[in-house]
Amino acid sequence: MKQPLVTVMCLCYNHARFVTEAIQSVFNQTYSPIQLIVIDDGSTDASVQVIAQCLEGRSDVIFVKHSGNQGYTKTLNEAVALAKGEWLIDLAGDDALLPNRVEEGIRLTNELGGDYSVHFSDAEMISEKGQLIRKHSDRFSHHTIPQGDIYQELINRYFVLSPTLMFRKDVIQAIAGYDENLAYEDFDFLMRASRQFLFCYSPIPLVRKRVVAGSMSDNQFKRGSPQRWSTLKVCEKIASMNRTKNEHRALKARLRYEFRISLQSLHFSLAIAFARLYFRLSSPVTMLM
Repeated sequence: MKQPLVTVMCLCYNHARFVTEAIQSVFNQTYSPIQLIVIDDGSTDASVQVIAQCLEGRSDVIFVKHSGNQGYTKTLNEAVALAKGEWLIDLAGDDALLPNRVEEGIRLTNELGGDYSVHFSDAEMISEKGQLIRKHSDRFSHHTIPQGDIYQELINRYFVLSPTLMFRKDVIQAIAGYDENLAYEDFDFLMRASRQFLFCYSPIPLVRKRVVAGSMSDNQFKRGSPQRWSTLKVCEKIASMNRTKNEHRALKARLRYEFRISLQSLHFSLAIAFARLYFRLSSPVTMLM
């Protein structure tokens, strides 16, 4: 049986120290066929030169260089437009795929059937030098990870490590792409995708997620972070997507959490915005019947 094409979208921004490992991890996959798209989003370090050297002689790889930084969500949409694969993987330039990442995702989704359109897994969390820090499952045990319709659980808590995602291109098309008004993409993607599609999980590490000081994830809870305002926008989307009282209860619990985090970071205007959404959901006019 002919195997589906999988497109890996490797996005780089000032990842000169790590991007060779990311690209090589795609070349080392036990699965084929794979399309690789590499986009440098206006790096100010030596990333472009490093990527060019790594891709020398690889005319099968699409390499796009931005003259300035366009931002992650906009660049992802550009990569999706170039993707020919039935399945997509978003690979950051400082992470790496383990050799069986694609093979395992295709195997499990084939085994479960066509209703499962998003696959995720455990991961190795590594240092800037590539040393193992821990596994994602050390904090999020395998037996606690739901599968199938995980929409409400995603409102309740964090358990999907987004760098481990592999999903059908139909998914991103169905949700009209990534929201370019947001500072980060994963929470919004997870919520909108899980409203429509089923997720499945492999309890083995398939990705190496690098923990880098000063990265977007490292700065997300600091005062003034644009990611925090993006989180509020996603919560507003969730409010409009919810269908049941239990989903609204889950969102209200998350809003209380986000309110506390905003207060702790002295981000008072954001705390007020989260509180306003909470009380709007508490109104008899807006509560689901």
